[in-house]
Amino acid sequence: MKYLLKILKDFPAYLWSGWGAVASILLFVALWDVGNQVYGDLILPSPLETFSTLKVLFSQPDFMENLQITIHRAVVGFGFSLLVGTVLGLMAGFFVTASIVSRPIVTILMGMPPIAWIVLAMIWFGMGDMTVEFTVVVSSLPIVFVGALQGTRTLEDKFEEMADIFKVPPVMKFLDIYLPHIFSYVFPAWVSALGMAWKIVVMAELLATSDGLGAALAMARSQLDTVTALAIVAVMVGILMAIEYIFLEPVKREVEKWRD
Repeated sequence: MKYLLKILKDFPAYLWSGWGAVASILLFVALWDVGNQVYGDLILPSPLETFSTLKVLFSQPDFMENLQITIHRAVVGFGFSLLVGTVLGLMAGFFVTASIVSRPIVTILMGMPPIAWIVLAMIWFGMGDMTVEFTVVVSSLPIVFVGALQGTRTLEDKFEEMADIFKVPPVMKFLDIYLPHIFSYVFPAWVSALGMAWKIVVMAELLATSDGLGAALAMARSQLDTVTALAIVAVMVGILMAIEYIFLEPVKREVEKWRD
């Protein structure tokens, strides 16, 4: 609770510190507009036209339904990856045998291209939610697993020895020594896995379903509707940036203050 209150207290200052990111986004939009003037609306629609199309999309019930479907699939797949990957990674970090056994499996999962998993999932599960969620899990779970594994394997014995010398209670030892260190590895892995899950869910929908943002993007592609396709891409990028920089980044900064 104290971490949450501290994050909320520092949130206005965090927003103010983001002026550099806002400036870079505005620069990107300016370069986007230059690209539109060079290549034309068919290749690269203007930012104004794209944002106008975006407003129209949000007023359409079908688009909002597709957006909810995509978010639901991403949450289910990412949530499973986060829970299972973290638990297995911590177990592998604390037990050397489990680490040795799991290493080749993780290498296989991380080395397998997502498109190959999508093809296999389409064969195994057909065209539907299970294909998308399975692909999200096998693509993002190894990232979480490795983060949790590294967090436990890099714990320094000197801090544990110091805690034992001063007879620190087990709960305090866990909250003040183990948890901050492990979380500083696990949390960035969660953020990376979230980005992976969001990209994979749209890719899988584009190839394996008839609904969701990926299917809407495929429809825009088939109709050569570049402005709609670009508007959908803007939605996907905007949601991911909002989650990462408004919700996750303040938590990360608070948790990693111990490094300073």
